[in-house]
Amino acid sequence: MTTPSHQSDDIIRAARQSLSVQRAGGRRLAPQGAQRLKRGHFTRKLRNIVFAVVGIWLALTIIGAIISGIGFTGLAIGAAATVAAVWLFGSYPRMKTPGLADLNPAQADVRTMVGRTELWLESQRRALPAPAVKLVDTIGLQLDVLGEQLAHVDQNHPKAQEVRKLVGEHLPGLVDGYQKIPEHLRYEESAGGSPNTRFMDGLSTISGEIDSLTRQLAAGAIDNLAINTRYLDYKYGAGLEEDIKAR
Repeated sequence: MTTPSHQSDDIIRAARQSLSVQRAGGRRLAPQGAQRLKRGHFTRKLRNIVFAVVGIWLALTIIGAIISGIGFTGLAIGAAATVAAVWLFGSYPRMKTPGLADLNPAQADVRTMVGRTELWLESQRRALPAPAVKLVDTIGLQLDVLGEQLAHVDQNHPKAQEVRKLVGEHLPGLVDGYQKIPEHLRYEESAGGSPNTRFMDGLSTISGEIDSLTRQLAAGAIDNLAINTRYLDYKYGAGLEEDIKAR
């Protein structure tokens, strides 16, 4: 008999396998935090288009009521204005790629800040070496999970403050600092290794810290799930039957 706890193990195992595929160079998934910001921007542009088109035809309707019809000329003007409005509001405002100043930990709510960092990382991929790109993509997937958790965390929670420093300051600072090093100097060995090696080590450390924060934020939910699952096992007999057989 498959119990809820066994199903949970299967889900966790599948998630780990998926992450392994990503780390091994499998199909790249765009970070959802960045995609969420892009969808929000697209939604605002679509709203502006709808308002503009409705406004145009409402104005023409009112004018037609006043002058007893707008005729073919009015319809042509309305169609031309509609096309112009769709082009204008579909093209502008353009979505601005966040800069380092936009990742300030003191600005915006922590979940939005995580999404901005994902968007900023997306724009930095071309300037990074291939091994770093893979690790940055892994960090992007980790930030997706962390961002979803932060939707249910108080902004003043100590862990939220840790996320602000790690994701809004240390991670962008590491990437930006690496990019300021001339490429021919990135692989020169010195005491402690080359800048490229130290950069990869720094990304690995940040990835591990994000994983740690994710686990810490999920600890309460994991404990509650374990308690509830054990209760269901006993209530509906599966756990009780196993204990009896074990005796």
